[in-house]
Amino acid sequence: MTEPWNIDTPKVITLPSGRRIRGRGLRYDMPGGQFPTLAVHLTDHRPPAPPWESLWIPWRDFWLPTDPMEAMRTLRTAYDRAADERVEICCGGGGGRTGTALSALCVFEGMNPKDAVKWVRQNYHSRAVEVPWQRRFIRQVAGATGSRQS
Repeated sequence: MTEPWNIDTPKVITLPSGRRIRGRGLRYDMPGGQFPTLAVHLTDHRPPAPPWESLWIPWRDFWLPTDPMEAMRTLRTAYDRAADERVEICCGGGGGRTGTALSALCVFEGMNPKDAVKWVRQNYHSRAVEVPWQRRFIRQVAGATGSRQS
């Protein structure tokens, strides 16, 4: 087991299950302190490999993942590993795509899609999940995982 994220690390949120995840924008400097053990990049082009393990979900800004089902599997991997690793989810600015992915993790926790978006906006970034089709993706995650659809 890896030492978890420090609770005071910038952009680290604690999900209701206790899992800690860091969201961030790749356009900004790496925050000080701990490094992730796994990063999930949500970008349109494969980013340079960091010195820690990383996964890539092809995902254009303001759009949806190129392969939604593969994106769900990768996000599920990140969610599962966040139980005992320092997982980071990041896109260019750290808002829309990252917020959408964090909302998907909340759906894995059993939240319905609307509550997941609301929770991420309150606990991570007020403008998370920027466009209607990103909300639709979160509903798709709920349908694929059998979570409540409200």
